[in-house]
Amino acid sequence: MSTVAWRRTWFQVHKWIGLTLAILIVPLSLSGAALVWHDGLDRLVNPSRYAVTGDALLSADAYLAAAHAALPPGDRVAQLTMPEAGGPVVIAAQPADAQPARRGPPARTMVYLDPPTARVLQVAPGNAGLVRFLHVLHGSLQVPGIGRQIVGWIGVAMMVSCFTGLWLWWPTVGTWVKGLRWRRHRNTDTNLHFVMGFWIALPLFVLSLTGAWISFPGVFARLTGGVPRGADRSATLRAPALADPAQPIGTVVARANTVRQGPIRSIAWPTTRTPDWTVTYAGGGTVKVADDGGIAVAAPSRAPGGTAQLMRRIHDGEGMGIVWQLVIFVGGLLPAALAVTGIIMWWRARGWRARVARR
Repeated sequence: MSTVAWRRTWFQVHKWIGLTLAILIVPLSLSGAALVWHDGLDRLVNPSRYAVTGDALLSADAYLAAAHAALPPGDRVAQLTMPEAGGPVVIAAQPADAQPARRGPPARTMVYLDPPTARVLQVAPGNAGLVRFLHVLHGSLQVPGIGRQIVGWIGVAMMVSCFTGLWLWWPTVGTWVKGLRWRRHRNTDTNLHFVMGFWIALPLFVLSLTGAWISFPGVFARLTGGVPRGADRSATLRAPALADPAQPIGTVVARANTVRQGPIRSIAWPTTRTPDWTVTYAGGGTVKVADDGGIAVAAPSRAPGGTAQLMRRIHDGEGMGIVWQLVIFVGGLLPAALAVTGIIMWWRARGWRARVARR
């Protein structure tokens, strides 16, 4: 196939990917840009839950008692999370009337507590609020069941779009440096499309790849020789917490501290699927405490730098530094602009062809 024929083929692929997915790419990319700063955004829209009076910590029993006083009778506490960077203590509970979720995140009631006083700052549904809406929109387009797969295939299509866009950007005459010129066309929107597309192509390819990896963990785990964990992890997250654990939380903390020392980051209650307490320490160390006998055992650490974890960090920007976070933020804004300019270019060409046909 000649170069001209290849160019025509890639142009059609690039055009129809953009036109077909434009209505989905805009909310997906803008929500991803906003979630780069999800902690700051949550503080902005929910200031009451961050109105803490200090960093001093009380015992886990004090926080548990305060949460039970704020929760309706019958709610089961599932997890206690200690604060980082001046935030509140957070307790997640399962409502007594919640039905087991087959798909999507399980129902949770979140209790936000002031660390030094255990005063209740806010009680809110875990699946409500702007930040949670953006997370679900970005992860599944708010489509239950198959939404995650739809987002994954959009990521695959965007990788193809990045490749075909670079092919079409490459100047047909002269060196590639000529492609960096601003005025390659008489229309401003077309010039914007060329310039923005070139500079965002590589970061957008990386974000699309990592997004597809997150959406299809089993597929990529098999490709890299790993063990798929998606279904098992989902079932573990949805398992109900035990209503009346045998070990009080104070005993659990004391037993865990005999195995590992350091600041505790979270305590997960035993469930019908995993009858052990899970105590996680700063730095990622984990201790399992058996609910029946109170025996504490240090859990094997996950291999550092696991591929799936790395892909998520690259995609979210968590702990990747301000430079990459800014790249992700811009990488969320520009695809929406590319979709708009691409539609304008297509509409203008459509009108031009109609006029030629009439002549």
